[in-house]
Amino acid sequence: MDNPGKYGKAPFNVVVIHGGPGAPGEVAPVARKLSENFGIIEPFQTKRSIQGQLQELHSIIISSCKVPVKLIGYSWGAWLAFIFASRFPDLVEKVILVGAGAFDERYHTDLLKIRLNRLSVNEKSEAQNLLELLNKPGYADINATFKRFGKLMSKADSFDSLPAENEIIEFQPDIFQSVWKEAEELRKSGELLKSGHEIQCPVVAIHGDYDPHPVKGVEEPLSRMLRDFRLIKLDKCGHCPWNERNAKDKFYSILEKELI
Repeated sequence: MDNPGKYGKAPFNVVVIHGGPGAPGEVAPVARKLSENFGIIEPFQTKRSIQGQLQELHSIIISSCKVPVKLIGYSWGAWLAFIFASRFPDLVEKVILVGAGAFDERYHTDLLKIRLNRLSVNEKSEAQNLLELLNKPGYADINATFKRFGKLMSKADSFDSLPAENEIIEFQPDIFQSVWKEAEELRKSGELLKSGHEIQCPVVAIHGDYDPHPVKGVEEPLSRMLRDFRLIKLDKCGHCPWNERNAKDKFYSILEKELI
């Protein structure tokens, strides 16, 4: 795969960052839609550490973009964008967080429990069995299992999802396991939130009211930490706004206005 993906015409000054960690390609629909009016790059995370992903993103932005850039980070990508803006403030004009996880451990909830309780009895049983396999040392079919588990979690994350083709190029469970463990420790230690002290640009969060990630875990800590922060809540919307029947159009309208 070409890294980064490019959409629209130069200057490329909007960066759309996928989540996971380890789900390259999932934000391609957003990149394509926004490319009608903006030059977009979609970087793919290939490194197995937060520091590695920051350095990789830095290299891509320096070589492919007109700086400063506007970062749109989705899910894990929201945290990565947040940390990047704190490390390289001169390169970032605005940060837009979409479906971010809680920035403070005090707001962290049992996401797996919430998601499982949104599934049918059979789906819940299947998800629990898949999770056992994923945690089994030396399990051979981890990629296909990770993909199926992700599909069930996506269903649980959605309020009223539209039919959509999964555009993830390759599920990368090794990257997920390595980076997410490190990210959880960063939140637990308080260092994730503290990095906000170094952010100099405006930060906007877009969050669905049905997203299992608690909106208070984004709004309250970032309102206290950042000089210029706003949160926009989307009604009848889960974790992935561009796939939600009731929120898709409003989501893109908000992004367009924030990028002008």
